[in-house]
Amino acid sequence: MRAYEVRLMATKFAHAPNVFPPSSTKMTMKLPLMAAQHNFIRFLDNTLRFWHHYSIKVAEQGPQLSSTDEEELSDYGTPAEIKRDLYAALQGINRGIFGVPSAKKSEIGKLVELLESQNPTPEPTLCLEKVAGVWKLIFSSITILGSRRTKLGLRDFINLGDFFQSIDLAEGKAVNVINFSARGLTLLSGQLTIEASFKCTSKSRVDIRYNKSMITPDQLMNVFRKNYDLLLGIFNPEGWLEITYVDDSLRIGRDDKGNIFILERVE
Repeated sequence: MRAYEVRLMATKFAHAPNVFPPSSTKMTMKLPLMAAQHNFIRFLDNTLRFWHHYSIKVAEQGPQLSSTDEEELSDYGTPAEIKRDLYAALQGINRGIFGVPSAKKSEIGKLVELLESQNPTPEPTLCLEKVAGVWKLIFSSITILGSRRTKLGLRDFINLGDFFQSIDLAEGKAVNVINFSARGLTLLSGQLTIEASFKCTSKSRVDIRYNKSMITPDQLMNVFRKNYDLLLGIFNPEGWLEITYVDDSLRIGRDDKGNIFILERVE
């Protein structure tokens, strides 16, 4: 294993004064490479449970990076690690559609921001093949609460199923499908389908225009008929959407109404 010359700049800890030398002391030692990204390396102190970041100088030929070329790794680590924590945070909240506690909402928001800061596709509208296909909604900050939830029968009569979005690049359109089923009505299930067209307006933003919508079958439409405008008002995607993160399996977007959407790719 190759050795790397590591220059450690110690940080004082009030409860562990002997863990490192005083902050004014520098020391040089040889260590095997444990985990590195560009010109930063980090180690976990299992006693103190802190991540420590140290600048490293690689003792081999290669392009030299200045201290301002890259930011330090976040405490959450790689995008894969952040995604793992995000999926864990989303467990048991039913996509957030009926609200989440403020602490949970803050946790999800922080993880989303961390992922966005490491977006591997910073100009998604220039490579729309990464956006095309079918996606399943796993979180949205849109909520159906109070009287709206009661009017739509989503408290004890109507079950809200999966949300899917299909993006067709050739047609320049997105089709959103929201599945429902009704309790007490034998085998009655159906969906709200909303079709919209989109147009790229920047390297990361698309404008979305509502085209049409329908509920099938007719029996389910009869259930929602009185409150159809309310239902459509919640799920109508018209406006603009900023694609803030996209990789092979996950996509995050923010719309002009301040909502966050997290979707995972499905076959």
